[in-house]
Amino acid sequence: MAPLFSLSLMFTSVAALLAPRAAIRSTRLMAEPPIGDLADRLLSAKEKSGKTFDQIADELGFTNTYTTQLLLGQAQLKPETLPKLKKAVPGISAADLETISKAPFRGWDPEILKEPNVYRTYEAITHYGNAIKLLINEKFGDGIMSAIDFYMTVGGTVGKMGEKRVVITFNGKFLPFIEQVAADNSAASPEIAE
Repeated sequence: MAPLFSLSLMFTSVAALLAPRAAIRSTRLMAEPPIGDLADRLLSAKEKSGKTFDQIADELGFTNTYTTQLLLGQAQLKPETLPKLKKAVPGISAADLETISKAPFRGWDPEILKEPNVYRTYEAITHYGNAIKLLINEKFGDGIMSAIDFYMTVGGTVGKMGEKRVVITFNGKFLPFIEQVAADNSAASPEIAE
């Protein structure tokens, strides 16, 4: 079994990791996440429930980040979770529950990088990218952290001066690069006869 590893990052600004589904509409204020109509409806139902993402996550048994992705239309609602989400956020329509039960088109709009929280998170990852890569290689070998077999949480702590601090934890399965031994290739490309 491949080892798992966690990467925790601390920021003094609030981090909001949002993956929008649609282009930014020119009428949107930058204070709002650039999202599509489905996510607008899902987030509106969440607001009407009066619950936080953390509260809904607790009811679903998910991380707060996965729950937020679900309500942005960036994660698939599985059949066993549907009744729990319907109970936790009763304002979500049957049509929207059906829509988010399908495999989503995951992605992001590059415009999201103009949002300061998102940009600072991106900047931190890119600034520390070489160090992160070297530490992963030293601790685990030649490979990468999966973003598929992956958990993320956003929480907080208090710094030594009493300041609020954001804690983002990435927990992804380590995937080693393999040697491409010809005899192990179960789906080799066929040779063309000349």
